[in-house]
Amino acid sequence: MTASVLAVGESLIDVVDAPEVDGSPILVEHPGGSPMNIALGVARLGVPVTLLTALGADERGEAIVQHLESAGVTIAPESFRDEQTSSATAHIQTDGSAEYDFDVRWSLPDGIRMPTADIVHAGSLGAFVEPGASTVVAGLREARAAGAVVTFDPNIRPALVGTHAAAFERFAEIAALSTLLKLSDEDAAWLYPGASADDAIDRILALGPALVVVTRGGDGAILATAAERMSVAGAPVVVADTIGAGDSFMSALICRLAAMLDEGIAPEALRDGSAFDAARLQDLGAFAARCAAVTVSRAGANPPTLADLEG
Repeated sequence: MTASVLAVGESLIDVVDAPEVDGSPILVEHPGGSPMNIALGVARLGVPVTLLTALGADERGEAIVQHLESAGVTIAPESFRDEQTSSATAHIQTDGSAEYDFDVRWSLPDGIRMPTADIVHAGSLGAFVEPGASTVVAGLREARAAGAVVTFDPNIRPALVGTHAAAFERFAEIAALSTLLKLSDEDAAWLYPGASADDAIDRILALGPALVVVTRGGDGAILATAAERMSVAGAPVVVADTIGAGDSFMSALICRLAAMLDEGIAPEALRDGSAFDAARLQDLGAFAARCAAVTVSRAGANPPTLADLEG
């Protein structure tokens, strides 16, 4: 029996506003949002996954539905709203830099009970933006109490998560519920200004996660438990862009956790870290790096399928 996954958090449409040579803008839209990308990546790797999100009854919401269902993601019925689908618009400047405008709504129905799953993932805006974020935390507490393995990727967006103090408080609250916490080196630097990656890892482990993973772009990642710590190299690849690379890495980690549960490893051994010996950490890191490399070799957030990895 394959372990099931629930991802909770925002879905949105990424809009790229890029000027043509003659100055006329080109608007390109594609589905985005970290939890949505992670659900997509998990499904493409063959693990059953449900996404609890917020989608409007509009063309953008329908585009996201088609994108997810094409990969086999189940969308929780509570995800549909009588409002516009969220969006993030990147205005590309003449020097190639981008300025962003966000139109983000994140809420969950009052009294909602999250669908049950063996692994429950949350992160990004869904973990920080109210009124939905408090509901997410309550759901994670229930899931953890029911025996689920909780994973967390803060994917910090400084412009939207409020003050550093408030965002850190929420980060620490979810970290304490988590079995696996993955973040980028940029996230770590924002959360722990001036700290080295190893110092940040030590401080995060003290909050409660069994496994902390810090990604470092093309330089690979650090994986650490209280007993083991190792670096894994990034997989060499010709980069098209880095959109969705971190989400693909997270999807791969979740899929490896699901495989461990399918092997008969007890959830308690994941939550206390005893299941993560050096060989297991190497496997986790190498597989996730490989999945991220496939993603950055393609334009946009386009994570691999199992067939892509076998080819």
